[in-house]
This record gives sequence, structure tokens and C-alpha cells, in this order.
Amino acid sequence: MISRQFSLPGSIAVTALAIAVSATAAADHSQLQPGEELPGGSTTHHKRLNINAFSQSSANMSFENELNFKLGNGIFKKIWVPSPSSTTASDGLGPLYNARACQRCHIKDGRGHPPAANWPEDNAVSMFLRLSIPPQNEAQRQLLESGRAGAIPEPTYGGQLQDLAINGLSGEGRMVINYTETTVSLADGTQVSLRQPEYSIASLSYGPLHPQTMLSPRIAPPMVGLGLLEAIAAADIDALADPEDLNNDGISGRTNRVWNSLTGQQDLGRFGWKAGNPTLIQQAAGAFSGDMGISTPFAPAAAGDCTAQQADCLRQPDGNTTLQDNAEASEEMVKLVEFYSRNLAPPARPDFARLQVLKGKAVFHQSGCATCHQPSFTTAARTDMPEQSKQLIWPYTDLLLHDMGSGLADHRPEFLASGSEWRTPPLWGIGLTQTVNGHTYFLHDGRARNLLEAILWHGGEATASRDQVINLPAAERTALITFLESL
Repeated sequence: MISRQFSLPGSIAVTALAIAVSATAAADHSQLQPGEELPGGSTTHHKRLNINAFSQSSANMSFENELNFKLGNGIFKKIWVPSPSSTTASDGLGPLYNARACQRCHIKDGRGHPPAANWPEDNAVSMFLRLSIPPQNEAQRQLLESGRAGAIPEPTYGGQLQDLAINGLSGEGRMVINYTETTVSLADGTQVSLRQPEYSIASLSYGPLHPQTMLSPRIAPPMVGLGLLEAIAAADIDALADPEDLNNDGISGRTNRVWNSLTGQQDLGRFGWKAGNPTLIQQAAGAFSGDMGISTPFAPAAAGDCTAQQADCLRQPDGNTTLQDNAEASEEMVKLVEFYSRNLAPPARPDFARLQVLKGKAVFHQSGCATCHQPSFTTAARTDMPEQSKQLIWPYTDLLLHDMGSGLADHRPEFLASGSEWRTPPLWGIGLTQTVNGHTYFLHDGRARNLLEAILWHGGEATASRDQVINLPAAERTALITFLESL
């Protein structure tokens, strides 16, 4: 079940075999498996499971590294200000932006949420729209085919809608969400209402959008365990892919191949809702630029996502300075944020041995959920990441792209990901969303208001698993939810 490919290169086959043997030995999923109480292996923290549960450092971190973690946390929370200002350490916000600090979107290092209402009743904090268009000429087609770009930005508004701007400029526009309720009937007669969102943009400040503009809504994902995902060997992820569904299980996970701007080569995509980024540092540099308009040595445009059609935006003063490596945030700043992100530790599971949890775990496997939500990996040996090296971890993701059906489709490709494909999100810590963030909104745009709704939105390759959940007796469905809440 773990290895879906019939023909594998030698080294990959050995790795897959090792995983398969481990899985076979633990085939009775109603029983405890060694180490499952520690989702992050030795990085797992045992601090109180309160609002700070996602903000704790790797438990196996050395004393010397604690300072870097705290410095990274400080930059993560730093409030950036427009140029010119009296400080060179926080100077350069915008001119267009979505947030003034990393933590404004990644609230308490947890999950973002959709606005409670459209502007002006509420603001889209921790959620934005990605924008792109189909290629318009041969040069753009070649750019996509070469793998150097994942999408063609909207020509006036760029790669994402920034709803805020510094004084003297206007934000680009306001995301508008209209929900339509539909009802799903479960086999035991239970009625569940799902809300189907429709997205548009109001109050456009820079003229009309390109007529072929594609919108992709994204909430800020939780930060916990990211370094451990980066430490999984690429061969172990490749071994789970089965793009042609050769084993006929109905699941055809694919790897996304994305551009690594540091190496100048294509690489395995791991991070983001469509696995559009290969590394944490590239993810961080992209967020500095796109979300806050902060230039870094890795993404040096001082005006961030401003386009040639936004001349006033490009004319604004920037905060680039030699004190920050001729950027607004230095290489050291970005690497400290990378280190902080890498070492946000998953919390220990206090309820992993409860009978109801174990019953739910068995239902999880029997329903086929584990086919994509791969329970465990052993991370690679990484001398550059000692905390994350050689750890048995339980992220419940295969980091692969899966077709999730028309209901969840954003119809916007990103590198190899189609408009209906999404990366399997990790599930560790998902039961603490209410505790940390005060809500239970799930999926890429937060449309699901609880875990059952999130399951019922699964389509495409996950249709069979979703239908099994629909047909479960109420007691087994409750046990399944209890198990998910225990992760």
C-alpha cells in the first residue's frame, strides 16, 4: 500500500521496502504504534497545550541554538514600517502589502481564517487571493514549460492581491466572498450543510483585471513541523507517487517540480497549498516580498509585487540599505526566520492511547484516508539540521499533489499542479486549531467549518474515502473525528 510504483530505481526501492516492512508490522491500526505519541520525534515538545502550543521550539534543540530561535521569533513578529523611517532594521514596508508582520497572517504560528464578512464589515487578515493568467505569447509559454515560473502574474496587479498600501497609495482591491449553502445527507440520516464560496474582487484601484484572470484563495497554513517536512528524503516522497495509478487503487499522487531560485534548478515542491515552493528559505523570501513588500537578497525587488502598470507604486522610496545587504531585510534576517520556522515543534499527543482514539485510527485507515495522509516517515540524516535529522515523525501527509475534484478546484495551475490538484496537508496539530486560533476553519480557503465538513469536501481521488465516511455508522464517524482531534 505504501509503495504505489511497480518499478523503482534501486535506492528508492530499498527505502520504500523499509517503509513497507514497518507498515506491515503495524497493520492492526487499532493498536498503538511505537512512537506515535511523539509526532515530531525528539523535536516534540511537552509544554502546555494552550494558545502557545504551536510556538514552542524543538525539544532537542541545543542551548546555543535557543538564541537564534528567539531572534527568529523576534523578526517573525517585527512590525515593518514604510520608508523613509528612522530605523534601517524595520524600514521598507510595501508600497503594497497584505500584512505588516509575518505573525499578522500566521497568527500564533497557527492557521489563518476567512473573513467573517466582506469589507468593510471585516478585513481579510490571514487570507489573500493569488492572481495569474494563461500564457499570452510564446515567451510566456516557454517560461512555464521551462519550469522557471509556476504561473504568469496578472499584468496589472501581479501575483497576488494586496489589499493594503502605504499612505498616499490605495490598496489594490478587496476580496469578496459569497457563500451558497448545500446539504449532504449521511447514511444515518444526518444532514450536513456545506458552504460553497464564490470569489470576486471589489474596489479595484488600478483598472480592470485581465479578462482571463484566475483567482486562487489561500489562508495562511500552520507553521508547526515545517523543518521536519523539509528533512524528509526526496526519494521517500518520490516512492509514494503513482501518477499513472499503476496499482489501480484510484489514487494517483504526483510530485510537483518547482523552481529552486537558490540552485537555479527544478526541485521537489514541498511547501504551500500546491507544493509550489521547494525550501523554507524560498518560502520565507517569497512571503517577505509578496505579503509585506520587503526586499531580501533572495527576492531583491524593493517594490515587492508592484508591476510596471503601477507607476506610482514603483516611484515610492524604498528601505534598501548597505546595512541590510543592499536590501530591506538582510540575508541573516531571512535565515533567522527560516531557522525559527524550521524549529516550531509539534506538540505531544496526550490522548493517543484512548480507546476511542484508537478506534478512530482504525476507521481512518479502513476508510482509505491514510493512502494520501501518509502517517509516518523517518527523516533523512541531515548534518545541517541536527534537530530534524533521523527522526520518526507522524505528519499524516505524503506531500504529493492529488486531484481533489471540481468542488475544491481553483482552476489555477501552479508549476505541475493542475487547477484541481492540491498538496495533501499535514494533519499534526489539527485538533488544537480551536485552542490556538479560536476557530475550526479548514481547507485551503477555510470554507469547512469543522473536520466533518472538511472530509465531505473531499472529491476526485478522495471520493471513495469520502463516501465510506458518509456511510459510516454514527459511532464510527464520531471515533474518526475524535482521532483527528487527537493529532
